[in-house]
Amino acid sequence: MLTKRLFQDDVYMKESSARIESISEFNGKTLVALDQTIFFPTGGGQSCDLGKIDSFNVLDVYEHEDRIYHQVDCHETDLTLGQTVNLAIDWDRRFDNMQRHCGEHILSGIFHREYGGVNRGFHMGDQYMTIDISLEDDPAYDKITWEMAKHVELETNKVIWQNAPVITRHFDSRKEAQNLPLRKALAIDEDITIVCVGSVENPSDCVACCGTHPSTAGQIGMVKIYKVESNKGMFRIYFEAGQRALKKYQEEFDILTQLANSLSAGTEDVLEKYKSQQAKNNQIRNDLYHLKKDVIRKEVEEIKEMLKDSSQNTPVREYELLSLDDLASMARELSEFIPKILFLVHKPSKTVFLCSDGKVDCGKLVKDNADIYGGKGGGNKNLARAIFSKDEYIPVFIDLIEKHLRN
Repeated sequence: MLTKRLFQDDVYMKESSARIESISEFNGKTLVALDQTIFFPTGGGQSCDLGKIDSFNVLDVYEHEDRIYHQVDCHETDLTLGQTVNLAIDWDRRFDNMQRHCGEHILSGIFHREYGGVNRGFHMGDQYMTIDISLEDDPAYDKITWEMAKHVELETNKVIWQNAPVITRHFDSRKEAQNLPLRKALAIDEDITIVCVGSVENPSDCVACCGTHPSTAGQIGMVKIYKVESNKGMFRIYFEAGQRALKKYQEEFDILTQLANSLSAGTEDVLEKYKSQQAKNNQIRNDLYHLKKDVIRKEVEEIKEMLKDSSQNTPVREYELLSLDDLASMARELSEFIPKILFLVHKPSKTVFLCSDGKVDCGKLVKDNADIYGGKGGGNKNLARAIFSKDEYIPVFIDLIEKHLRN
């Protein structure tokens, strides 16, 4: 016996009763089939309804061989064959799906009407929806620009503001359905559902669809396009509809307001203030770059002079502001001038660079001695580094290396 689909007759039905036709267990899941249901199964790019059967949560709903199966969070012995149960859908989820799916219909219809774009793919994700538009019905267009997308967005929202009727019709055969002004040719021959937005004479969209939709376009609220990108010879449109589009707009407007406040700007001139601030930051970064280069150059020259004095102890230089990369660059520049070994200490990261001209194997010194003080690291003959967890390990490690080299 086929499952009677109550949602096809009344998409606003939130509760109902039904009789259990079958109970089964599959891969640890309890599956229930009913004589009738208000639960929409996953299909047509739309996720299924969730809710409750009696006190048990419905975790998934899908269709197989014209029967609708409900995965219920219970043991199969908790329900009885032939039992009458109460059904209740999660209405917020249903209405969210209705807003999003119908918004997609109108958007796709307007892309076709304005630019001959054919919807070749539809996905309802958690963060956004996408449609893949192929520009195949109007040779005048070979790409979708952002301006074209904004035009379609406006025309879509005009349909919503006009509160156009959304009428769902069910037909037994292709012959009955194909007289409607369909956006896409029918792919099935029987049990066909057509959703039409607006009048049949001049619809904003008219296409076969098994999903759930509101009775009027105004209930969608709004549609917002986020991005357009090329995808496999088509154009992928990222967008959202309904309460989700409003929530996304609110989140992004809050960010814009915070940014404007931080720049002492209004939302109308925040971009100019941001560009001005970026230009200042770039100049500061450029000045800092050249200043640091000059500091490093002078430091390298000073160390070279120090290395000429063989009477001095093993040189140890400590740095707070230069980066690890800066110290590594200095070490490579100094390597040929080092008589035995040079230590460069990066204090913020507790890192010791060992530098030499290759006569002393810095990498081996780190490998053989760093772990004595809980250090780790490595390197080659000319340059190696040892990293420690505590500042006090650095001087004792350096002292150990100096004593090792004196022996």
